Amino acid sequence: MLEFDGLTKSFSDKRVLRGLSFTVRPGELFGFCGANGSGKTTAMRIALGVLTADGGRVRWNGREMDAGIRRRIGYMPEERGLYGKMRPRDQLVYFAKLSGIRPDVAARRADEWIERLGVRMGPKDPLERLSLGNQQRIQLIAALIADPDVLILDEPFSGLDPVATDAMAGALTEFSRRGVPVLFSSHQLDLVERLCDRVGIIRDGALVAQGTVTELRRATDRRQLEIALAGAPEHWARTLPGVEVVAEQGSRATLRLRPETDPRELLAAAQSLGDLEYFGWHEASLADIFREAMTT
Repeated sequence: MLEFDGLTKSFSDKRVLRGLSFTVRPGELFGFCGANGSGKTTAMRIALGVLTADGGRVRWNGREMDAGIRRRIGYMPEERGLYGKMRPRDQLVYFAKLSGIRPDVAARRADEWIERLGVRMGPKDPLERLSLGNQQRIQLIAALIADPDVLILDEPFSGLDPVATDAMAGALTEFSRRGVPVLFSSHQLDLVERLCDRVGIIRDGALVAQGTVTELRRATDRRQLEIALAGAPEHWARTLPGVEVVAEQGSRATLRLRPETDPRELLAAAQSLGDLEYFGWHEASLADIFREAMTT
């Protein structure tokens, strides 16, 4: 189990982490979500030993992180961290050998992953000649090729097309099924919702929500209805009693009901304004939950 326990970190007078605590269990895909500058990358870099925490600890299976444990972590930074002038396959073999993999095994694994993730390149192309999406694939392979015990990935799906996204998601799911804890950050909340076992939402360096998407829905005030009316006047939803308008799009509105509001009375009020096209409870997406966590 990967544990982040009470991490604090400041740069000059700016506090970046404020007692950050969460765990990633064996075989779990954990989505780490937050706005830019919320502290996600800083927490990951502390786990890797790139940065030192002011307070708190990162542990693996109850042991505080040391150089030996960190050698078994597959890390993918958000920024490109490979050599632009070097051929991708040569780099992958080199990084695998640094992790103690035999040269013949490293070469075989590099070829297998390149084929599996559909990397398109010429045999003599340096990395810098590849598209950004193919560079992203190579960077992920560099994190996976040594069969790590832990995966920590910073925005691994950035810049990928849907086919590459599916291939990468399949690779991460395969590692999690082997019992590897996988921590990754992403702004693609629909993907996080679909892929992850649990989610942590960080704001201003502290975790403000954690759990499965279902648990996060239950923990948040989600008593919302969606109503669609044809022929209703503009901004019709704002005239309804006992509700707060969460969103409006064309003839459809999402409404948060006050505790005393009776949905049946609301339905009658809506029908007096136009022709009813839709009336039903709204199930919050992770994006909805995230927006609420960022503002409350």
